[in-house]
Amino acid sequence: MRFNTKNVHFQEKLDSAELSKAKPIYQTSAFSFHDLDDMEAFFQGDKSYLYTRIGNPNTDDLGKGVAELEGAEMGAASSSGISAILAGILAVAKTGDHIVATEDLYGGTYVLMAKELRDFGIDVSFVDFSKRETIEEAIKDNTVLLFSESITNPLLRVENIQELVDIAKKYDLKTMIDNTFATPFLIRPVEAGVDLVVHSATKYIGGHSDLSAGVVVGSRTLMKKAKGKIANLGSNLGPFDGWLGCRGLKTLSLRMERQCKNAAFLAEALSKHPNVKKVYYPTEASEKGNGAIVTIALGDHMDVHQFFRQLSWVKVVPTLAGVETSVTHPVGTSHRPVPEKTRSKLGVTYSMVRISVGIEDQEDIVEAFEKALKAN
Repeated sequence: MRFNTKNVHFQEKLDSAELSKAKPIYQTSAFSFHDLDDMEAFFQGDKSYLYTRIGNPNTDDLGKGVAELEGAEMGAASSSGISAILAGILAVAKTGDHIVATEDLYGGTYVLMAKELRDFGIDVSFVDFSKRETIEEAIKDNTVLLFSESITNPLLRVENIQELVDIAKKYDLKTMIDNTFATPFLIRPVEAGVDLVVHSATKYIGGHSDLSAGVVVGSRTLMKKAKGKIANLGSNLGPFDGWLGCRGLKTLSLRMERQCKNAAFLAEALSKHPNVKKVYYPTEASEKGNGAIVTIALGDHMDVHQFFRQLSWVKVVPTLAGVETSVTHPVGTSHRPVPEKTRSKLGVTYSMVRISVGIEDQEDIVEAFEKALKAN
């Protein structure tokens, strides 16, 4: 099946007496068995479910659906994007290992790697991934993984994924890409040879700002390890959130197509505005579009606090990707934990605003931002 068809039909037809058109919610902590032999069948691999922390039809559907769209062998859902990243990393790295990560990434990922992984005894180097030589210079004898984002947060640099894969092959390393901003609608890193792809399914996979979830996909060998980490560390996703994620996933293509067009329209309009110092928006992410995030730096004379106050119907939030247009302040939210020296080097300044563009009419979105810029 082609992408849009797979996007809708990743769940199997139900074979039961009721034949419900929509997948039921298996809102249960555990599954029942006829007797001890029947329960033993789970441990022998003849039954699929035992305990929801280990697996549930709704959460498995979400992992399977994203894996199919990414072109991966297997996927697993977890409680958040960060837990999906952790599960993927621990499927590859152990105490004493080293990871090379891009320096321009999401602040939550930065904290996970700079603090929590180091407490596990896993070292991480953050370097400029826009230059091949800096990546190769950072690789050590104990390096096991290269980590980046397909479209980085919040500067929207499009990663050269094929180059990363080539470097990894040269040094016998694994690769992991956070594909949250692009989604498989725009970019499918697995097709370039990436080993593991992760998503904060809270964002575009779910699409409606009503759940918290993560998904990691990859080869069957790595995913068995990652899924085991999710179960053993207790970072499993609940059935209802899994069901919500699947419901949202079915409209991914429609939402992303509209949101990408709206974002391109807004980026063009703001690039001409005298009160906008700089617009960050990709130009060659994909033939289908360049993402639904637009980042801007306000002019030096602008009051960023006043700008946020004047946004009328546009919501101020600490996240992104719902169907409603929203804004956030990276320095104050997503990149707050990143050291000021690093933020300054990257160009993540106090005047920077990250816009998550929704599905509203293009003209209304532009008018809302022009009003806020003028009122300032």
